[in-house]
Amino acid sequence: MSKWQQVKLGDIASNIQTGPFGSQLHQSDYSEIGTPVVMPKDLVEGKISEQSIARIEASHVERLTKHKIQSGDILYSRRGDVGRCAYAGKEESGWLCGTGCLRVTIDESQANPKFIFYQLQTSQSVGWVEKHAVGSTMLNLNTSILSNVPVSLPPLEVQRKIADVLSAYDDLIENNRKQIKLLEEAAQRLYKEWFIDLRFQGHETIKIINGIPEGWEKVQLCELIAFNPKITATNDTIKTFIPMEALSTSSMVISTAAVSETSKNAGSKFEIGDTLLARITPCLENGKTAFVSDIDKGVYGVGSTEFIVLRSKKLNPYIVYLLARTEEFRNYAINSMTGSDGRQRVKVDKLEMYSTLLPSRKIIDSFEQIVAPYFEKVKVLSKAVNSCQEARDYLLPKLMTGELEVK
Repeated sequence: MSKWQQVKLGDIASNIQTGPFGSQLHQSDYSEIGTPVVMPKDLVEGKISEQSIARIEASHVERLTKHKIQSGDILYSRRGDVGRCAYAGKEESGWLCGTGCLRVTIDESQANPKFIFYQLQTSQSVGWVEKHAVGSTMLNLNTSILSNVPVSLPPLEVQRKIADVLSAYDDLIENNRKQIKLLEEAAQRLYKEWFIDLRFQGHETIKIINGIPEGWEKVQLCELIAFNPKITATNDTIKTFIPMEALSTSSMVISTAAVSETSKNAGSKFEIGDTLLARITPCLENGKTAFVSDIDKGVYGVGSTEFIVLRSKKLNPYIVYLLARTEEFRNYAINSMTGSDGRQRVKVDKLEMYSTLLPSRKIIDSFEQIVAPYFEKVKVLSKAVNSCQEARDYLLPKLMTGELEVK
């Protein structure tokens, strides 16, 4: 086995720096276009998410140049979930480390940045950071704490090989996720084209009368969808439990890392093909919605009491999910929320009154033939992602302790 050294993160870092303080970067400085500014919310599963990232114009970037991110930097959240970090790749080079983040730049003559990033993701490193963070109500990090994080360091060549092995799994995961995203986008575009823009299959030969295609009907959503449909509960069976954190803000895929099993029946009940919609603020506004695809037929699962379960009555499961993802439906749901600030919820009876179109049976069936394979492919790719994640998570601690050697 190669000889491993015990060092501190500060020993192998050329720079550990906090992002700009609020006095340096004001809310008024942000714009719709410009250079991305990475905040703690953008550190997602070890990567920097661009989904809702803030931006600033070039004039502000120049005065904050010392906060520019380099390829290979490791970013931490300064508050809250302090064990969470993300690796900056070439795509993020030149972006800014934002307020609320800490940036670690590794001295590449001493250590491989990707190897260090992976080691910082081990349970031992995360636990150390959380234990030494300060604050009673909310954990806080600073440069001193990060500088003292223990690091086990094999020779540089071994570091590179270990990083390459783990990166191969991450690349597979990322490629599969990109395919999932493209499939979802294709399904959403098709839904908009057919049911919002009314450019459905054969639309050229169909008359439009008062804005409604011939053979279609304008109805309330309760005629098409069952909300929180009744399911006969059994106490003695083990069921899948899906919490709110398992739902994505942008994808139908349910995070299996957050899913567990339970024998209890408390909560929302759902079956395969159902859509789960968050009804509470801010989850609804953020877009938390999911499509249940990985439960056997005839079996039900339970989830958060803050889910509304949607099941097709006259449509098909795919149309229900895609409708729930539309901007029009979500805005309607958000505008109908009631309750005190911070605890607002949308009521089912409000959603049931949503006005929509019931297409002809032929159109419903034709749409299903096209998009059902998309949903099935997403399910297959999602399982592949889970398998890669499990393999990576199994290897990570073994490679980081030298229990498994790379050749």
